[in-house]
Amino acid sequence: MLKFDEQKQIDSVNGALALRGQINEIVDGFCKKGYKNICWLGIGGTYASSMQAVVHMKEKSEIDTFVENAAEYLATGNKRIGEGTVIVISSVTGSTEEMVKGVKKAQEAGAKVIGFIDKETAELAKMVDYEIAYPTNEQLKFFMVADRFMYNKGEFPEYDDYYAQMDAHLANALVEVEKCADEFGKTFAEKHKDDSIHYFVGAGNQWGATYSYAMCYWEEQHWIRTKSIHASEFFHGMLEIVDRDTAVTVFVGEDSQRPLSERVAKFLPRICGNYTIIDTKDYELKGISPEYRGNISHLVMHAVTQRIDAHLEKINCHPMEIRRYYRRLDY
Repeated sequence: MLKFDEQKQIDSVNGALALRGQINEIVDGFCKKGYKNICWLGIGGTYASSMQAVVHMKEKSEIDTFVENAAEYLATGNKRIGEGTVIVISSVTGSTEEMVKGVKKAQEAGAKVIGFIDKETAELAKMVDYEIAYPTNEQLKFFMVADRFMYNKGEFPEYDDYYAQMDAHLANALVEVEKCADEFGKTFAEKHKDDSIHYFVGAGNQWGATYSYAMCYWEEQHWIRTKSIHASEFFHGMLEIVDRDTAVTVFVGEDSQRPLSERVAKFLPRICGNYTIIDTKDYELKGISPEYRGNISHLVMHAVTQRIDAHLEKINCHPMEIRRYYRRLDY
């Protein structure tokens, strides 16, 4: 398989799960002292992961939690951010301008910041109040924070059983998803490598996956024009520009917003001959109970799309690391 190191993948997921003790210590401290609300602050791909964390909590928790785009926060501010606010961020480089300035502004307002920073020596790593350094698996790390806050509030009684299954089975389950999805990824990449535009549709914790996959992967890394749309909005505009040849892919997850994507998936065959449905239910997650699948369906989708990316990169002879403008021009 292209760009696939099974042991590395397993170690990466298990390494992230091993952070749970460190995460719990930080979250338990906030819960003991008291806090007002939780803000997930991001930009680009980290904004997408933040949206996933918020929809995950919105379904299960009464905790006041919200997502904020760092650039919008700098321009407009947010009166909800202040004393008692817990800010959660993630950054690969630790130097993204909007995030650095956003964290500074939030701290000046009285907020405390938990930061997952890949580089321990980065500027953001030195700024945040609580820093955890570990690369990759951003969504998994965010969900561990969310889950601990909910557990401490008595909203996640199955927490121990859930994470016992995650620790024992998640890494291997996701590896098996990638293996099963490889041939699909190749076929999909061959079919859509020259798309003039491709529409991605999703909902629930798949919306962040949809948003980031269209923008951060196909646009930024593959240089293919895309549009992402929430499944709840598909019938309020987008359906009018879909015809027989329009390339549309629907991400169908397993959380409470699954019916929104299912509705789009059911409708498309009536008007379109170029659609694809990617349903996380089609992939076995050995050792994971059915009631927990919805919590991790975004991770399953990422495992599937990684196979598309690997084949698309090879077919188009375009390394995903190459950028035209990002961090190359001053903007």
